[in-house]
Amino acid sequence: MPNPQRLLVATHSPDLKEKVRTLPEGPGVYLMKDRLGRIIYVGKAKSLKKRVSSYFQPGRARALRHQPKIRTLIELITDFDIIEVKSEPEALLLEGKLIKQWRPKYNTDFTDDKRFLLVRLNAEDDMPRFTLTRFRKEDRSRYFGPFAHSGLLRRTLASMRKQFGVLLGDTRPTKLPDGRYRLYDDVRAELYGWPNEVAAAEYRTRVDQACAFLDGKSREWLEALRTEMKERAAQQEFEKAAELRDVVLALERTLERTRKFTRDLTKLRPNDEALRSLQEALGLEAPPAHMECFDISHISGTFVVASMVHFTDGRPDKDHYRRFSIKSFIGNDDFRAMEEVVGRRYRRLIEEQKQFPDLVVIDGGRGQIAAALKAFLKLECPPPALIGLAKKHETIIFPDARAPLNLPLDHPGLNLLQRLRDEAHRFANTYNADLRSRKIKESILDDFPGLGEKRKATLLDHFGSIDKLRAATAEQIAEVPGFGKKFAAELHGFLQHP
Repeated sequence: MPNPQRLLVATHSPDLKEKVRTLPEGPGVYLMKDRLGRIIYVGKAKSLKKRVSSYFQPGRARALRHQPKIRTLIELITDFDIIEVKSEPEALLLEGKLIKQWRPKYNTDFTDDKRFLLVRLNAEDDMPRFTLTRFRKEDRSRYFGPFAHSGLLRRTLASMRKQFGVLLGDTRPTKLPDGRYRLYDDVRAELYGWPNEVAAAEYRTRVDQACAFLDGKSREWLEALRTEMKERAAQQEFEKAAELRDVVLALERTLERTRKFTRDLTKLRPNDEALRSLQEALGLEAPPAHMECFDISHISGTFVVASMVHFTDGRPDKDHYRRFSIKSFIGNDDFRAMEEVVGRRYRRLIEEQKQFPDLVVIDGGRGQIAAALKAFLKLECPPPALIGLAKKHETIIFPDARAPLNLPLDHPGLNLLQRLRDEAHRFANTYNADLRSRKIKESILDDFPGLGEKRKATLLDHFGSIDKLRAATAEQIAEVPGFGKKFAAELHGFLQHP
């Protein structure tokens, strides 16, 4: 792995052009940052000074009026870092490593915008088809690729259709009265050698086999691309090597997602069974397609936070997750905290005229569900279906006169509730841990004598975080109002060796 020789630490000066003038002429990697200090683009350069200065040339934005993403990137840059290296090949490898580490937004966008094809499979369809696309969406589909050789990919898919009897994007199956599907309305079924009428479950078995085959092909092509990338770099064809490197990184990300995609297609449908069994067990009018669960997390009454997770059709819907800091009181009171966050959540939905979920689940027993019910009473609105899940015996608690319910531990509906509750618990604990970590870092300043709360707040407001304060020089600390050179030098030394 390349060893960077020198990191130019970003300053907080707004004059980027002055900073560019001090850049070295040699090779290296540059990291563009936005106003929040986030790395938004990583690039390599034969000459750092020439390459980085090109971003700030007069009229550059006008010249890029037909390339809106690059123009937007340039407009967002407020600072940058550089890493000097010895050679272009070293810069190429380091750039790839940093893109993989940071996954900057605009590197991802540019990679996705290339001409490489992806194979998309909507796993939730009754009869999934393998289709080609150039853009990856944040949906529940499974993606394979990207693939640099479109001709080879199309031949592979044609061979896969014959070998496994799966559908590509050139046809849509027809559902028959008996519940089976007719794959084709023409003679192609005879040519491909598979029965033209098939049950959905049997067809999904074929799709599983085709996915395993395509995964294997992806890994074969990944090794071939790595080899070609190294050969191009050795021949000093750096632009081609960088292009192949982008494909390698994107394909590695896809295969990483595939490893995490542990449920095969034959296991996707049991969610329907779980929702129906939950409907029956709870006496609901319909399967609860939308469910929300609340959990409170704290450590001995400190760092009290709450989480709310949302499941759609039995699966996590993270776009609708919410985190809450407790605002109405300080201390340890789970019931009061639950009343606050439930009230805040559904007051917001009422104000925005949005639908309530089909089922609300509270992590806890009688006290917690009474607190949630109290929140709805204060809102003067009837609650949706509402239950508590007490963890000790996985007992379902109702807010009315119904007796507590204990379902068999292998009951699909109970298992779904457990997944929902455990996800809320994980999400709350993650937020709690983030707050504790942030507080521990900030508390380092408490150990420096003579630094009161007001001056500590001034430092954090100026630098944004302890990490950025540690990276600052004594001279930069002295620029903060109220800090002299001597005090700044002492604080700088303390932060380097706390």
